Amino acid sequence: MADLGPGLGLPTDRSVGRIITRFMAVQRRAALPRLEARRAEICRAAAQIFRDRGFDATSVSDIARALGMTKAGLYHYFESKEALLFEIMSFGLDRVRDEVVVLVRGIRDPEDRLRQLIVRHARITTRGQGAVAHLGDEIRALPPASRKQLEERMRVYFDLVRDTLSELKSAGRLRPVDLTVAAFSVLGMILWLPRWFRQDGRLTQEQVANEIANIALGGLIVPARPPRARRKEVDAGRPFQGRRRGA
Repeated sequence: MADLGPGLGLPTDRSVGRIITRFMAVQRRAALPRLEARRAEICRAAAQIFRDRGFDATSVSDIARALGMTKAGLYHYFESKEALLFEIMSFGLDRVRDEVVVLVRGIRDPEDRLRQLIVRHARITTRGQGAVAHLGDEIRALPPASRKQLEERMRVYFDLVRDTLSELKSAGRLRPVDLTVAAFSVLGMILWLPRWFRQDGRLTQEQVANEIANIALGGLIVPARPPRARRKEVDAGRPFQGRRRGA
């Protein structure tokens, strides 16, 4: 209940201040979803323009014009073109974290984990014409502090891939390959997808994702020997027993 003025039944200055503060907080919370939606819209449009023209060849005016905004309006959301690129790349890494890393870490079998990692990541890179995934090379345009922050996040993901391959090697299920080369090769296959995949092409996103996984695992995993072949090897190594002389 609001504090009352002495004998007047009116709120005091202190209670009015609290009411105004609460009202402003409610207004800010109500405006947040609209703000975030607009920022996401700007990121999607900018990612597509950066992909088509290149980061260096794209100006803030180009992005603002595509969105029907003024440069001043765009600067209300992002302080610079580099800040916008950082936001886009962070968004891409967030998707990899939420849709790949978090979900595959709990898979115990390393081969199943690797397959799911490849398929799930491939789905992301072919989404929305791969505009976000296509910008990996543009990290060089970011300031050192921002670049370091993103590279540290990328390293966590790379280590997950390499550690999974290491588990397969320890179990004798990996072909004789260098773990680092193999990890970079797997990621390279996935990240190259946006450069050639077409949404209206012959294969769907799901088909392409599974094909990439099959190719990667086919070149890395030692094929399981069928039970009959293993039995023949065992029989061939046994001494001649129970045979009649002269047989």
